[in-house]
Amino acid sequence: MWLPSELAAFARVAELGSFTATARALGVPKVAISRAVASLESRLGAPLLTRTTRRVALTDAGRALLPTALRIAQTADDARGIMRPMASGRQGLRVLADPAYGRLLLAPLLPRFLESFPAIPLEVEMAHALPEEPGDDWDLLVQNGPPRRSGLVGTSLGSPLVLLCATPAYLREHPAPARPADIANHALLVTGQGVSQLRLQRGAQQQLVPIAPRLMVTDPAVVHAATASGSGIGALPEFLCRQGIAMGKLVRVLPDWQVGDLLDLHAVTDLRRAALPAVQALVGFFVANMVPVLGKPARA
Repeated sequence: MWLPSELAAFARVAELGSFTATARALGVPKVAISRAVASLESRLGAPLLTRTTRRVALTDAGRALLPTALRIAQTADDARGIMRPMASGRQGLRVLADPAYGRLLLAPLLPRFLESFPAIPLEVEMAHALPEEPGDDWDLLVQNGPPRRSGLVGTSLGSPLVLLCATPAYLREHPAPARPADIANHALLVTGQGVSQLRLQRGAQQQLVPIAPRLMVTDPAVVHAATASGSGIGALPEFLCRQGIAMGKLVRVLPDWQVGDLLDLHAVTDLRRAALPAVQALVGFFVANMVPVLGKPARA
């Protein structure tokens, strides 16, 4: 029976071309690597490497075994990556969130999660710059849009209803648009990057309107502030403009229409951590409690 540690040691020697470099990379004595490879060769009954004073090379048996050994080594690396935060003393989940969504959507839910799952501590950071790569210093991201890198997996938390709003003062100076195409003549304030058109929906009816936004920013709270100051017509998530509309400080523009495609919130995790019970508990809790607020079903 071959030990996974021996296969992993062999794979690293073949990859790095040196017992010394492998020992340094794994942080173990060189003799431990030599013994692991020798033990594997003894179990197999054939040499896997030819050794010289300068380098090592694969034998035919070594080349045949290498693909399997590399898979074993990668699995071992993944396991170390999962356990590293726990080994460093971090017992709970570290959650990173875009500040706008973190304050408005996560903050009300976190006390309920802690009450429902008292054994799972949380460390939450409202991070303006969310990481794009899998890492060992976070467990879950809450962001707009699905993951864009390999090694990450996302669960949709829903697409917030997005409305067109403006202040009464702005609409007194600029007549409200009567049809979707009219919004192109207004100062438009939108959330996102590279937005050059808005897709407006009314039931089954849709219209694409080309636009040149006066303000385009990734943080919807900034769009809300600019809209509330009378700078133009803002495309705002309903949960952000709800209070302003109720108090009469904001007025819906084209009230029969809503904006599509701007926001699609996701809970993103490293593929290695996706199966951890604590991560699954938190993602499931967000789906169960955030999706009803946003009004659209989640997509795994």
